[in-house]
Amino acid sequence: MKILLVYPEYPDTFWSFKHAIKFISKKASFPPLGLLTVAAMLPAGWQKKLVDMNMTSLSDEDIKWADYVFISAMVVQSASVKEIIARCNRLNARVVAGGPVFTTGHEEFEGVDHFVLGEAEVTLAPFLADLEKGCAKHVYISGERPEISGTPLPLWSLINIKHYSSMSFQYSRGCPFNCEFCDIVIMNGHKPRTKEKQQVVNELDALYQGGWRGSVFVVDDNFIGNKKKLKVEILPTMIEWSKKNRYPFSFYTEASINISDDEELMQLMVQAGFDRVFVGIESPNEDSLAECNKQQNQSRDLVASVKKMQNRGLEVQGGFIIGFDNDPLSIFRSQIDFIQKSGIVTAMVGLLNAPRGTRLYHRLEKENRLLEIFSGDNTDGSLNFIPKMNYETLINGYKHVLDTIYSPREYYARVRTFLKEYHPPKVRGLPRLRLYHLEAFFKTLWFLGVREKGRQYYWQLLLDTLLKHPRSFALTVSLSVFGFHFRKVAEKFTRPLINESSTLEY
Repeated sequence: MKILLVYPEYPDTFWSFKHAIKFISKKASFPPLGLLTVAAMLPAGWQKKLVDMNMTSLSDEDIKWADYVFISAMVVQSASVKEIIARCNRLNARVVAGGPVFTTGHEEFEGVDHFVLGEAEVTLAPFLADLEKGCAKHVYISGERPEISGTPLPLWSLINIKHYSSMSFQYSRGCPFNCEFCDIVIMNGHKPRTKEKQQVVNELDALYQGGWRGSVFVVDDNFIGNKKKLKVEILPTMIEWSKKNRYPFSFYTEASINISDDEELMQLMVQAGFDRVFVGIESPNEDSLAECNKQQNQSRDLVASVKKMQNRGLEVQGGFIIGFDNDPLSIFRSQIDFIQKSGIVTAMVGLLNAPRGTRLYHRLEKENRLLEIFSGDNTDGSLNFIPKMNYETLINGYKHVLDTIYSPREYYARVRTFLKEYHPPKVRGLPRLRLYHLEAFFKTLWFLGVREKGRQYYWQLLLDTLLKHPRSFALTVSLSVFGFHFRKVAEKFTRPLINESSTLEY
């Protein structure tokens, strides 16, 4: 059996880092971890080929070669998914589809022969058994939440890891919280399910032996969902592994804000090699947090929580949302002020949307406020519901926030605010300097220091970093590159504004 695994193309979004990875001569940000793991679950005797359309094109010859084309994708990749399915149909290739975009809305896709939905540990084996018997069904689905202690290592041999800017591995699935707008609990449940410490070692060994040296994204929904196991087993194991191998990886992950309440946990993460964490801040407005059931963020000093993480050596990347029913007209100014004051350099600000199946989706459906299907990109300026705030006011305000926080003056000022609080661990020493780092640095001097408007703020930042925070110089350059990417993406949404006469509290 010949199996072609296809990962669809991402649009140009804040998360694609398309404009940033060009500085380091990489082709894509992250590997298709789900497809690589599914590939490892297929019979060993089958021939397998993987095409990641974010780094190479999909040819008709690739499709004609295959007996089956396996597709997995996120919602934001929907447009590319439909194009792939249409091409396969024209070439009479049989299509097998799974992953988040299909699990939450497979009815929207025509031309798929077999849907293998939910978690592959449960639904893939029955499909493969029926396929072998010649009686495969159209849809395979299960509500079971399988343990992931038996999940195999990804089949890394199918890709060239050097073409990516970061590698990935998964330690856990699920999140204990229940935010109204989030579809994580729909797909992965509330109870965190984790891998065992030997699996984690095997994951790290596989990447290390494959030649990887650099950043590794732990793709968990909420890395700290089971804090006890992390502190007792997993992080001590990662610390030992990292020390033994002289810290070849820098880790980053996603976690809830309550990580800042656990001093031991933060220290262990930093000792293991973590230097970044993405946190869903959402809003500085208490009423909006209560509306979306963001209990872990309520009744706390969010800026102080962020700074505590920064003080311990963790760069905080933040997710922010605008468009809650309880957002006042002052929310745009409040979001800008919070982001600047907190020193969250990588601030992902999106409009509220209601993914299919979420509690928000069902509430808005009952209120007859739902519109078109969610695009999967909450930073493209689209809404899939009727907001309480005047639509033009909301869109203009959102665009003003993007235009402000990503402008060179505010962005570089935010880097300086962050550096004042950030205390990187000395135990690991300086990051290893590689040739592509030097290439990237000289590119930034040209693009950010000569060609771009606001270049004076870039030079001020470099000088300030050299004088006051020399150990963070490489990080400063990296954050500057991210800023360039964010500005490029934001440019698509910030001009022109809708009806300039809209009243906003800027």
